[in-house]
Amino acid sequence: MGGRLGDGKQWISPIALDDEIGAIHFCLMRDDMRGPVNIVSPFPITNAGYTEVLSDVLARPAFTHAPAFALKLLLGREMAESTVLASQRVMPGALQRAGFRFTRPELERMLRFELGVPANR
Repeated sequence: MGGRLGDGKQWISPIALDDEIGAIHFCLMRDDMRGPVNIVSPFPITNAGYTEVLSDVLARPAFTHAPAFALKLLLGREMAESTVLASQRVMPGALQRAGFRFTRPELERMLRFELGVPANR
């Protein structure tokens, strides 16, 4: 069982582990990479959207959800608001401008690979 956190509208920017490692290597090997680099997928998604894709990949329902007030009680207001309820829609602008190629930028492909779930499931 699983579901969205709070209202599910908070943005997240996941990245596949091999893309993360590849992006770090890409940056280290280039002299022209300066300043901050967002190492995230080019497809940010809301918590609700992420939950829906994860539910489909695992072929399990995601009908529950953790209300914001419950998360604040459990984790404390400040911790909940700065972690699971926080929202950041981040893009990998510097990586894209430099020509980095992601191997699994789409969430479904990313999750299937990371979780070892075949595409025909």
